[in-house]
Amino acid sequence: MAVSLQSHEVSDLCLGKPALYWLPVAATVGDALKALKQSPHETELGVWNCNHSWLDHKKPTNEGQQLKDCSCLGKVCMVDIICFLSRDESLYDPASALSAPVSSLFLPRIPSRVRHVDPGSSLLQALDFILEGAQNLIVPIENHKRLSFKKLGQKIASAGTASSTSHGGKEFCWINQEDVVRFLLGFIGVFSPLPSMTIEDLGIVNREVLMVEYDKPASSALQMIQLASNTQTAVAVVEQDPLQGPKLIGEISPSTLMYCDETVALALATLSAGDFMAYVDCGGPPESLVDLVRRRINQKMGPMGEGEQDQNPGNPIPGSDKPLTETDSLSTDSWEESSDEEFSVQSPSGPLRNSNKWSRSCSFNKFGYASRGRRVAPLTCKPWSSLVAVMVQALAHRVNYVWVTDEDSNLVGMVTFLDILDVFWNHLQSLD
Repeated sequence: MAVSLQSHEVSDLCLGKPALYWLPVAATVGDALKALKQSPHETELGVWNCNHSWLDHKKPTNEGQQLKDCSCLGKVCMVDIICFLSRDESLYDPASALSAPVSSLFLPRIPSRVRHVDPGSSLLQALDFILEGAQNLIVPIENHKRLSFKKLGQKIASAGTASSTSHGGKEFCWINQEDVVRFLLGFIGVFSPLPSMTIEDLGIVNREVLMVEYDKPASSALQMIQLASNTQTAVAVVEQDPLQGPKLIGEISPSTLMYCDETVALALATLSAGDFMAYVDCGGPPESLVDLVRRRINQKMGPMGEGEQDQNPGNPIPGSDKPLTETDSLSTDSWEESSDEEFSVQSPSGPLRNSNKWSRSCSFNKFGYASRGRRVAPLTCKPWSSLVAVMVQALAHRVNYVWVTDEDSNLVGMVTFLDILDVFWNHLQSLD
């Protein structure tokens, strides 16, 4: 059985995978935002560097050379954009932020999270790459029916945004940690007796986790959120007990932020960690938190933009039936009314298009949050939970980690897919 597992190739994990949508390295942050908002099935986009013209795919002069000249530099998602836009310099000048190159979203001094892999590579080689730090393995696919998205066709490609168009006649997909764990679950008997052992006995409970106190500013966790996105984990929201330590209240999860829109950057910049957690959870923020963000953004921006306040009196805030009052200075331009031309490089996307100040440019979309039925409570297990139970629990909820708590909800640590894969890898090595 172990020999059968080792004989599998990376291509076996590509079955049913859609072609990878991608952005050229010359794209802007606004281009990435547009592509993600108009691609309902895509939460991440690859960023590619190609020496040839990225739009010239109809008549490739040398397919081998084109493939050689093309490489995926990394990936971007809505979490990267939200964190980028929540910085002070972006808050005061979002138009410039959205015109910045998409590479600005990459974390400095952090290795790329993607790696090109030959489809004939063994499953064990793929496991090696993931344990070395690759989150996504870029694999070429052939004879694949391309996945197309509503409203994403030629009008997006012609604007220089995102495309699933092939590189030199080739299309690519990517394999992630979840794909490998899910595949290995079908061979769980190979790893006996590990699946029935507890995570504590296996020594895979990470005690050093990212956490922020409930009443601290969410902005104080900005770097932790970026790191959590980079490591495919989350930031614990806790209350400190002087006797028992941190008690897990909730989490700020990049897997949730991926389904939010860019206006969440305003909440990240102004709310406490506990309020921010409530803002992005369960289908949309309460009206009270929307009002709180509005007031604090106006305070943060000071008097700037207030002189234009009366130009659009009485227009409703998008996502709300409430008309603007004399104290409101949010944009009256609805996201739904945005035209395709407003997504160009010269005119940044969406509700940020007509202003260089958030206080005159933000619309609150209360229905764009956690659209996949995000759970209210963070996913937890106990130190005595079995490895297979934690593995199945994480796969069922489509997350790469499970928090570990004791019987009193005190935070003990975290178990990740990377920990589980490391256990499996060591077991397979011991069989050689």
